Amino acid sequence: MGVDALVKKVLKEVGIREERYSLQWASAAEAPRFVQLITRFTQQIKELGPIGQAEGLTNEELKARIDKALAAVSDQKVRIAFGNATKAVRKDAIWTNEHIGGIINDKMEKSLATALG
Repeated sequence: MGVDALVKKVLKEVGIREERYSLQWASAAEAPRFVQLITRFTQQIKELGPIGQAEGLTNEELKARIDKALAAVSDQKVRIAFGNATKAVRKDAIWTNEHIGGIINDKMEKSLATALG
């Protein structure tokens, strides 16, 4: 769940619709759920159109933003901050998306701002 919050935050920060990303869990025994998740996500992406289109970006702008996002999540300080955030999540042992997202936002704000600067 921490990775989910981080990816959504980075996408939002670089101006790419976070709806283009989804992390869901389904076991091998949940075939109908898996089909439903994939169908829903595929429909969502079709409605958004090609990446960059819904965001109003040219191909060059899109590439620059994706490169910036990749550089940010590869940054050592960001990775350390993410490790510290995951430790805080484990310590609190509250597994809601809201709580985890809040910790990710709080613990990573400075390092991400610097990396995306």
